[in-house]
Amino acid sequence: MAAVMTASHSTPADPRPALAALLDPTARTWLDESAAKVAADPAAVRRLFPAVRRRCGHGRLTDYWTVDEAARAVLLTALPLRDQALADEITRLHRHGDPAEQRAVLRTLPLLDLGDLALPLVRESLRGNDTTLIEAALGPYAAAHLPHAEYRQAVLKCVFCEIPLDRVTGLDSRADRELARMLADFAHERIVAGRDVPHDILPVVRAFPDVIGAELKHALTDVLTDVLKEEG
Repeated sequence: MAAVMTASHSTPADPRPALAALLDPTARTWLDESAAKVAADPAAVRRLFPAVRRRCGHGRLTDYWTVDEAARAVLLTALPLRDQALADEITRLHRHGDPAEQRAVLRTLPLLDLGDLALPLVRESLRGNDTTLIEAALGPYAAAHLPHAEYRQAVLKCVFCEIPLDRVTGLDSRADRELARMLADFAHERIVAGRDVPHDILPVVRAFPDVIGAELKHALTDVLTDVLKEEG
């Protein structure tokens, strides 16, 4: 089967070393003290979580984290809660937060021991139209826990929303014949309508040749030729 390039399925790296190297002493002290307050009193996170961007900044930290997402992850991982109590607290933060706070919650999910308890947050984000939240929702947590049918629908939504598929975690391992068939049907509809076919669906479709009818095969050959010309 042809390889499909996507974001890594692995758990993101602990952001604390990168934060320690980047934050100035005032911000580092605030974050350390805030994490200690959250560890002592979980309810304190409701006051401190929204203040992170103002106290720590919001630029890019790593390929995975922005500074504010990483700092908020430090607070979330400091919560001394487990199971449903932890899920309830992060759900509260997500639903009362602005998009930046919601992205932070979604990106931190792989670092929390929640099993399937955070899937409602992923589903809520996937129902919306904020592409940054859809992308954040389809990280390592969703790749590990989202049921197959929902994962396929999420990938198809990314195609409709023009979210590059290399930002969808786990597609290399979770792409299957049914997803390829769905994407082939989408490609056929686009071709019939005289519209362009997104190039990044081709590796998934071509990995399962039996889903490609003769008409679509001819059209996709033309599309692939164009891709190779662009890359060459």
